[in-house]
Formats: sequence, structure tokens, C-alpha cells
Amino acid sequence: MPERMNLPFVGLATFAGQPACTDWDRLDGADVAVLGIPIDTASSYRVGTRFGPRAIREASMFHGFGPEGVFDFEDEATYLTAEEVKIVDAGDSDVIYADTKRSLANAELAVRALLDAKTMPYILGGDHAITMATVAAYSDEKPIHIIHLDAHFDFIDQRNGISWGHGSPMRRASEMAHVKGITTLGPHNMASVSKNDYEAAKAYGTHVVSLRKFRSIGAAAALSHIPDGERIYVSIDIDSFDPSIAPGTATISHGGFTYYEAKDLLQEIAWRFEVVGADFVEVSPPYDPSGITSLLAARVSLDFIGSIFHERAKRRGERAERVVVQTGNPGRVSLVT
Repeated sequence: MPERMNLPFVGLATFAGQPACTDWDRLDGADVAVLGIPIDTASSYRVGTRFGPRAIREASMFHGFGPEGVFDFEDEATYLTAEEVKIVDAGDSDVIYADTKRSLANAELAVRALLDAKTMPYILGGDHAITMATVAAYSDEKPIHIIHLDAHFDFIDQRNGISWGHGSPMRRASEMAHVKGITTLGPHNMASVSKNDYEAAKAYGTHVVSLRKFRSIGAAAALSHIPDGERIYVSIDIDSFDPSIAPGTATISHGGFTYYEAKDLLQEIAWRFEVVGADFVEVSPPYDPSGITSLLAARVSLDFIGSIFHERAKRRGERAERVVVQTGNPGRVSLVT
């Protein structure tokens, strides 16, 4: 039989063509489990993000890779090798149409199952309401700091009695005891936050770096207030990107990150912190017939996962090199050359 070419439009559409494992009790030692949460009933404007996880998966097939990983000539490094990271596609959490609260409860249970399996959840949304469920799932884990990439603050308390909309995830997260802090990067333009919500975010202690300030000071300075090694959950809203490269979203906000700004920022996060989970939300395929938004989400996701586990592998190597053989202890083996 001839060797398979594995073209991106052939076969089942799993994330980057990686194995599917929808039994969350049998994740088989995966380092990362990609989970879809296709909810958009918490959107206050345009819907369509329920189709986001499937579209990102299909786009990610274009970026599929084998066990040898992907070489990045700019970094002179190979990412996503079989030795550094094992990725599985864990399918989707169950969605109950017209019942956002039950759908979010299902999402929380799904993320808890991934954490119980000792795998890092990488979540594909869905609207941004899912983050209040995914972050809640970490309540039995060590405390986390949220780094939030968004055109908006997402600190709305409630609108017309609704407190779980897609504009409220950071407000709800701020009320969770296991969340140590929130850093919001890239908000821009008028209407990114109301005055009341802005003051509430400041009172909580949210560290905000607007897009203009970010471009002035850079990624390292924007994150300098967070201690090295902190446990970090990253929430990425596609509307934090400029709509010229990401038009497929519910709430367009002109300006936004470029691809390389976001890549460098996420690489800085991977270098400095212990990333314990992430979500990528608000991709709405109906508003982008070209598919470039889904392609961007897939590419950024793979870049980020690759950076996280490349850095983990380097840290393991550095720890091994620090092993010192103690005199008179023949049971110790030196890895120092």
C-alpha cells in the first residue's frame, strides 16, 4: 500500500489531525486535551460562535503535523514533537439548546474531567461566557492568575438580570476564591468598558494594559507585575485581533493585535509562567466566508501549545543538568556533563 499523504481535506476533522479521545476517563497520558464548548446563547449581539470549535478544527487540519513536529526557522527550534507533547482531541461538552446555565454546567464538568486526568485543557469556544465555567472548574486546583486577551474588559456585572452573558466572564472570575488576579491585555476603542464596570475592575485589582500602551512597552513589561513561575490560565478572545485578519467574530473592534504581536506575547507567557489551561473564544464562522479567522485561531493555538511544551521540556532538561552527584552515594547518577 502506498504511503498516505494525509492531505488536510482527507479524514476526520480533529484538531491538527491528532487522535480523538472522547472518553475523558481514558485520555491515555495526553499532555493536552482540546475540548470544544460550542455555546453562543450567552451572546448579546451576533451569534454563530457555536460553529467555532468545528471550524477551528477543520482549519487546523491545514496545520497538521507528524511526530517530528514543526521547525520554526525564526526561532531555530522544532516545536510539537512527539517527545515534547501528546495532543488529543477530546470532542465537545454537551450543549442544551436554549439553556445556557445547564450548558455551562456541562462545560465545567467536562473541564474538571480533563483536570482529573492530569491533562492540560485547551478549550475552543463558543462565546466568552464559557470562561466563567472553565475557570470555575479549577476550584479544586492550586490558585491561578488569569491573563485575558480581549478588545473589552468583560467585567459586566449584569444586564437586565443576566449575570452570565459573554460580557461577564472576568467579573464572575473575580468572585472565585481560587483566582489570584486578572490581567487584561489589549482592550481598545470607546465602548470597550462602561465607566461603572471600569471602576469595578480597578477596585478588584485587575491589571489592565491597553493596546496603545502594550505597543509602547512590549510584552515583557506588560507582564512584569506577575511573578515568574505563576500558575496561569489564558483566555483569548478573537476580537482582540484586528478585524482585517479576524473578521469572523460577534463584536468587531477595530485596531487589535497583529499575528506577531499575539505570537510574541503568548511566547513570553510560555517562557515565564506555568500555563495550566487556555481557551480561545468568539470565533464566528458565518461572518467570515474566507475562513481566515478560523485559520488564525488554529495557527495561534498551535504556536501557543508548541511554546508551552517546548519550554516545559527545556525546564526538565535544565533541572536534570543541575543534578549533582554526592560523594559516597553510588545510587545517584549524574546527568551533568
